[in-house]
Amino acid sequence: MKILRVVTFVQLLFAASAVLGADPQAVDPAKMPRVATVDERYLSYNVEMAELTGGLFWKPYDEIAAMKAQGGAGASAPPGSAEFYDQAKRPVKPVDLSNERLRKLAAALGPVYVRSSGNAADAVYFHDADTPAPAKPPRGFESVLTREEWKGLIDFAKAVDAKIITSFAISTGVRDAQGRWTPREAKKLLEYTKSVGGEIAAADFANEPTLAPQGIGDAPKGYDAQAFARDFAVFRPFAKKAAPQMLVLGPSSTGEGPVRLLAGPYMSTDSIFQAKPGPQFDAFTYHSYPASSLRCKAPGKLNTTIDQALSEEWLERSDVTYNYYAGLRDRYERGKPMWLTETAQSSCGGDPWSSSFIDTFRFLDLLGRLATHGVRTVMHNTLAQGDYSLIDGETMKPRPNYWAALLWRRLMGTTVLDAGVPRLQGLHLYAQCRRGAPGAVTLLAVNNSQNETTSLVLPAAAERYTLSATRLEDHDVQLNGRPLDLQANGELPAFAGEKVAAGRVELAPSTVTFLTVDAKNAACNG
Repeated sequence: MKILRVVTFVQLLFAASAVLGADPQAVDPAKMPRVATVDERYLSYNVEMAELTGGLFWKPYDEIAAMKAQGGAGASAPPGSAEFYDQAKRPVKPVDLSNERLRKLAAALGPVYVRSSGNAADAVYFHDADTPAPAKPPRGFESVLTREEWKGLIDFAKAVDAKIITSFAISTGVRDAQGRWTPREAKKLLEYTKSVGGEIAAADFANEPTLAPQGIGDAPKGYDAQAFARDFAVFRPFAKKAAPQMLVLGPSSTGEGPVRLLAGPYMSTDSIFQAKPGPQFDAFTYHSYPASSLRCKAPGKLNTTIDQALSEEWLERSDVTYNYYAGLRDRYERGKPMWLTETAQSSCGGDPWSSSFIDTFRFLDLLGRLATHGVRTVMHNTLAQGDYSLIDGETMKPRPNYWAALLWRRLMGTTVLDAGVPRLQGLHLYAQCRRGAPGAVTLLAVNNSQNETTSLVLPAAAERYTLSATRLEDHDVQLNGRPLDLQANGELPAFAGEKVAAGRVELAPSTVTFLTVDAKNAACNG
């Protein structure tokens, strides 16, 4: 029987090639070896601190266009300056994490990590009382987090099977007379969290300290690597005593290396590790944005255009950034797991097309690439705020990347396999054990060609889940040719794969396809 099965597979391959005049990629999911393991919460997301407290968040593009039409220059001011935030951001109300639809949509993505950090966390004051919050934050702080707002995150996390990740205030408001960091704000937050039955699973000391020299965030003026090392030497012992179960993450680096988003000075990750005493983290964290959005288009910033969204160079940027930070991890923290705790189509809230189907190629390709490297978790920014969010925060309508995330959650397990197919324009192939199905394998095939059909030859029958859109810029998406949308009662639709026979499977241009195969792969039996 083994010989007959092999002969049949080869015959299928050559017959398909002869009929269609192309060389399909033959794959055998049963023989794909294990290359990595990821966290069960691999695909996670951010609900930023600015969303919890209410505050400034990225302006919609129609507001920026109106400002420019009235003679404004857009976000042309220096990054980190007051003028920059006036031009690029607007006030938002605190997010309602008790919203029933939001919770249903988020729960479908569980289990996850939910990270509440961002620049706002660097200077947030925790009002640890049930009395009314102060109208203005105390001196040295920029915003106020109430018990009700933080409890809302804890309740949300419990409802959607999430574990909380955060970072702590490092602004002048938490420092003593000599300018040294003190744990008074962190202590209040940890103690209150415990008192209401919550838990912080992991935390960075600070958000993106590498950008401090550019005035981004709220570190004290002149903050450098030696100051970070001095502060971290206080933070780590405090954290290990106050919350022994909490992982200490870091350095939360961003913006360096070949994909350099900003010109100007950085607090390099090298300098952070070389300062004395050198910091030690439980996991190495970094942030990855392939560009700055058009909202933040200014001299010295790396931007992109929609016509590059399917290019090999664009999709490879996640690898380029990973390789840079993996090299630093190996130099200073060899063996420590890597966590990508913030990523999206572009920084500064995303480009106008980041909420459309065309970004789904980058989104899923990044997840596939980083899983093969063994990155433990990837936290998308954000769940429901900004153009780059998975869910439209105003309408609570899932965006194309939400549907992609939902398919990933349902079909991709934690064991990562080597698909054995080199990447080429029109076919990026990834493989993982299927979630909840011992022995089965899920293939993810990204056809980023806008013109050419590519194909695979499978030795066994499969179930197919193909995402497509009428136009790449559309905000609606189809699954196997049928529109994806919530039901009239707000419930998620039923997901059913399309059965395909063994042999050649065609992958149309500009589509993303999941294929599940009952492969009996030995690596997928554990």
